[in-house]
Amino acid sequence: MKHYGAENIKNIALTGHAGSGKTSLAEALLFKAGATDRLGKTADGTTVCDFDPEEVKRKASLGTALASFEYNDIKVNLLDTPGLFDFAGGMYEGIAAAGTVMITVSAKSGVKVGTEKAYELAEENGKPRMFVITKVDDPDANYFNVLTELKTKFGPTVCPVVFPVIKDHQVVSFVNLIEMKAYTYDANGNAVETEMPTADVSEKLEYRMDGLVAAFSEAVAETDEALMEKFFEGEAFTQKELVHGIHKGMNEGIITPVVCCSAATTAGVDMLLKEIELLLPAPCDNKPVTAETASGDVVEVEYKESDPMSAYVFKTVADPFVGKMSYIKVISGVLKANAEYINATTGAPEKIGKLFTMLGKKQTEITEAAAGDIAVAVKISANTSDTICDASRILKIPAIEFPKPCYGMAVHAKSQGDESKVGAGVQRLIEEDKTLSYDMDPLTKEQILKGLGEQHLENAVAKLKSKFGADVVLTEPKIAYRETIRKKVKAEGKYKKQTGGHGQYGHVWIEFEPCVSDGLVFEEKVFGGAVPKNFFPAVEKGLQDSVKKGVLAGCPVTGLKAILVDGSYHPVDSSEMAFKTAASLAYKEGLKQADPTILEPIGKLFVKVPDENTGDVMGDLNKRRGRVIGMNPVKKGVTEIEAEVPLREMQSFTTQLRQITRGKGSFTLDFLRYEQLPGNLVSEVILSVDNSNE
Repeated sequence: MKHYGAENIKNIALTGHAGSGKTSLAEALLFKAGATDRLGKTADGTTVCDFDPEEVKRKASLGTALASFEYNDIKVNLLDTPGLFDFAGGMYEGIAAAGTVMITVSAKSGVKVGTEKAYELAEENGKPRMFVITKVDDPDANYFNVLTELKTKFGPTVCPVVFPVIKDHQVVSFVNLIEMKAYTYDANGNAVETEMPTADVSEKLEYRMDGLVAAFSEAVAETDEALMEKFFEGEAFTQKELVHGIHKGMNEGIITPVVCCSAATTAGVDMLLKEIELLLPAPCDNKPVTAETASGDVVEVEYKESDPMSAYVFKTVADPFVGKMSYIKVISGVLKANAEYINATTGAPEKIGKLFTMLGKKQTEITEAAAGDIAVAVKISANTSDTICDASRILKIPAIEFPKPCYGMAVHAKSQGDESKVGAGVQRLIEEDKTLSYDMDPLTKEQILKGLGEQHLENAVAKLKSKFGADVVLTEPKIAYRETIRKKVKAEGKYKKQTGGHGQYGHVWIEFEPCVSDGLVFEEKVFGGAVPKNFFPAVEKGLQDSVKKGVLAGCPVTGLKAILVDGSYHPVDSSEMAFKTAASLAYKEGLKQADPTILEPIGKLFVKVPDENTGDVMGDLNKRRGRVIGMNPVKKGVTEIEAEVPLREMQSFTTQLRQITRGKGSFTLDFLRYEQLPGNLVSEVILSVDNSNE
C-alpha cells in the first residue's frame, strides 16, 4: 500500500442499531472498491469484519474491526463497530478514531435507540455525521417514512443526497441530487444512467422530488453567504458548489447528508463510494486534537505530517498467537516501524516493531503511517488511550471515556489450581476491553467480573476458554450481610478442663453493647486483678476471632463493643488459650441475649433516564425497596435519579433498566453503608447464607 497523506485519507466509523446492516454495508463497500473478490454474508459467517469465532457463532459484531482499502487515490479506514448495547465499548473506540461517523438506518425498521446513541456520541465528540439508509430493496422498506423520522428526530441538518425511486414496492432507480442524474442497477450491481423519473412512476414523486431538491439546495446555501445569495436569486448551484457546500457543512456540523443503498445487491454502493471520496472530510479537514504538554499546557494538534510524531492507541486486541495488537491513530508526523518513541501516559520509552494495515484479520505489513492514518503495532506495552509521541514534543491526548461496567457476576475456576490462569486471562481481556472490570469484593472476598450486560460476560467467558484455556463458571455474587446487636447484655464465659497434669482455666465476664464501628471495639475495666493484664490480649484475640461469625447466619459481626469487666484465674492452670476460649464462650452466650439482627448493604445509585421513563424507573426502584433522594436534570430530555437501594435487590436492575428505557438508561451503583434488614426477610437470608456456605 502506497504512502497516503492527511488530505487523501478517510477514517469512517460505521455505527448504528444492531441489525441495521453495518457489517453488510462494509462488505459491499469492500467488494465494490475491489478490496475483496466476493460478497460475504453475516448469516454465513463469511464477512471480512466479523471474523472472531464468537461473532461467527452469534452472527453479530462484538468488537470493532478495521478494514482499510484504496479507492481512486484515497485510502479509506473503515471501522465496523458493534450495535449491541452490551458491546458499546467498540462504538466508543471507533468514534474516537473516526473522522466521520456513518450511521446506518434500516429502511424497514427505521430510527432506533442505537441510531440515537451513535448520533449523540458523534455529536459529543464533535465528529461529522452521515446517514446511510440500508435495505431499501426490502419489500417492507419505506424510505420516505424513515427520512421523515430522521428529520423529526435530528432536525434540519438532515439533508438527502441520494434517494430511491420506488414503484409497486420495488426500487426502480436511484437519484443523485448532486449530479441530478438517475441510475438503474443490473443484477450484478452495475449502474446504468437512466432518465430522471417523472410523475408517471408515482403521483407523489413529483412534489416529493421538488421538496427534496429545495431542502437540499437550502442546506447547501446555509454554508456560505455567496451561495445563500445565489439561492435567493433562484440560480441553480453547480456540482462543484454543491460538493463544496456539503463538505463544508459536514465539517461544521450543520449538514448531515443522507444516502441510501442495498448492501445485498450492492445497488447504490458505488454512489456511496463517490460520496465518501467527495463529501467526507479528510483528517486535514477535521478539527485539531486537544492535547496536554509536559508542562500542563493545553494545545491543539493539527494533522500535519511535518510536525513531530504523536499518536494514540484507541483499541487493543489480546491475541494469544500474535501477542498484543495495538490499533493506533496517528495525529501528527509519521509513525515509523522499528522506531523508538515515548509513551506520554506512562513516561516509559515505547519501541515500535512491525506495523500493519488490516483488512479484517488479514495483515499487510507497512513501514510507516502518516498523520491521519491508522495502523496496527504488535507487542508494544502501550494500552488503550495511551499517547505515543516523539521525544522532541511530549503530548498527552485525553483518554477515551468508556461506559462504566454495571453488571457483575462472581467468577470461579472450574478446575482447582486454575485460579492463576483465570486471573492472567481476565487481565488480558481487560487490556482489550475497557468496559470490563475484575476486582475482589472486599466484603465477600469473591472475584467479581463486571461488564455491560449478560451477553458481554458470556462472551468474555467464551474468550477466556478459547483464547487462554481458562474454563470458568459465573454465579450471582454473594451479598455481604453483617450481624449486630440491639441491646446491652452481660455474659459469662468459663472454660475449665482437667487433663491429669496441668489443667486449663479461664473465666471472664464481658459486657456487650451496640456501638458505631466497622467491627469490634474492645475495652477492659477489670478491678482488683480479677483477670491479670497479661491475659487481656488473649481475651481480645478470642473476641476478634469470634466476630468473624455471628450467631444468626454466621455473617461477620459489626458495631459491637465488648468490655471485659470481671473474671477469675488459676495461678497454675490459667493460660492464654484458656482465656481466649472463655472469651469466645462469653461471646456466643452474650450475642444470643443481645437481640441480634442482620444488616444488609445499601448502595448509592445514580441512574440517568429519559424524562418519559422517570416514573417507571422510580416505580421499579420502589419495588426494590429503594428510596429516591432527589432528581436532577442532566441535559435536555434526560433526568438523573439519585436513590439509596439495598444491594440484594439490584442484580437484575441492568436488564430491567434496559427494558424500561429501551437501552437509553445508564447508572452507577456504589456501596454506601449498612442498614437493618427488614424482619420478614431475616429467615430467607439465614437460609440463603447457610446454603451458600454448604
